[in-house]
Amino acid sequence: MWQEILVIVLIVCAVAGVWWSVHKQRHQPCEGDGGCKDCPLADKCIKKSSICKCGEKVVPLRLVMKKVFPYIAIILAMLCWAGSGIAVKAALVSFSPLTMIILRFTIAVLLMFAIGMCCRGNAVLGLQRIRKKDIPLFCLGGFFQPFLYYILETYSYKLFASPTIAEALLSTSPLIAPFFAWLILRERVTLYNIIGIIVSTAGVLLLILAGAGNFELGNPWGIPLAFVTVSTAVAYTIVLRRIPTHYSSLTIVFYVQAFSLLLFYPLWGIVDGRQLGELFATMDISTLSSSLWAIGYLAVLSSVAAFILFCYTVREIGVTRANAFNNARPVFTALIMLIAFGEQLPALKWLGILIIILGLFICQKTPKQGQK
Repeated sequence: MWQEILVIVLIVCAVAGVWWSVHKQRHQPCEGDGGCKDCPLADKCIKKSSICKCGEKVVPLRLVMKKVFPYIAIILAMLCWAGSGIAVKAALVSFSPLTMIILRFTIAVLLMFAIGMCCRGNAVLGLQRIRKKDIPLFCLGGFFQPFLYYILETYSYKLFASPTIAEALLSTSPLIAPFFAWLILRERVTLYNIIGIIVSTAGVLLLILAGAGNFELGNPWGIPLAFVTVSTAVAYTIVLRRIPTHYSSLTIVFYVQAFSLLLFYPLWGIVDGRQLGELFATMDISTLSSSLWAIGYLAVLSSVAAFILFCYTVREIGVTRANAFNNARPVFTALIMLIAFGEQLPALKWLGILIIILGLFICQKTPKQGQK
């Protein structure tokens, strides 16, 4: 019972934190030394004396939400992805891994095409035409993720004797994101970013490894393969930042996933094509319904909603900050398992969750002027 109460407390604290962030950003001290004319929001300032010293400026809610919404979007994306592991297990009862991926992204692409056509002309949900010179970027994004990432992830799990070790190594993408973001994009990486990512990643490792009994490594080639896997995920986010900003997030995700399917289909035909007859012959009808529901979840929430929200966030707050939120996924997964399936969490896992939250707050902190 106390664990359910703790979940409620965390939710209340999260809502209070969002409210406080919005309130703090709306009510800011005016920094105009020469009077109200130096304040970017002079008409919103409060006059204190004849020389027009400002007490505070009240920033319009619209401008504040523009800064806050990327963080709401990334949290919703991580929440959608948190249930992916459960859905994948349910889908694999009836389908092979590659068939599951093909079904998932085919449905996702068709759904995005339908939405984009119905909302044509809409700046957010409308599907735009892409210029010929931008096609290589979209193809590169589709190659890195979903195509390469999901193939390498599958083989990483196969090489490790313990899925716990694989999960721990595959959760390290936030650690390498700052390096590639600085090297390729010249994105500013602050000390707060580095400390926050290290702290939150330590929390993830504690959350994953606490209570795990099997730490057998298995094939040592799994370690470099896991590193390549997380590198492809980071490379995907870098490509998202390279794509011109006039494209909507739906347009980007649609074409990226559509190009990835052009790579998946031939591979699927080679690997699973000859086994389709056997697959349908041995399929258990009693489990097919739950597997199809799982495919629906993976397509609609994990492949459409989460990818679009993540794409939007990367383009708004950058590769380093957005990737740091990948550390929130195991938190949401653990809470889903607790609420939906009654899987109790030992004290060490709760400590890991609190460390992750602390690290994410540190990572998103903006240094004052003059600080690095």
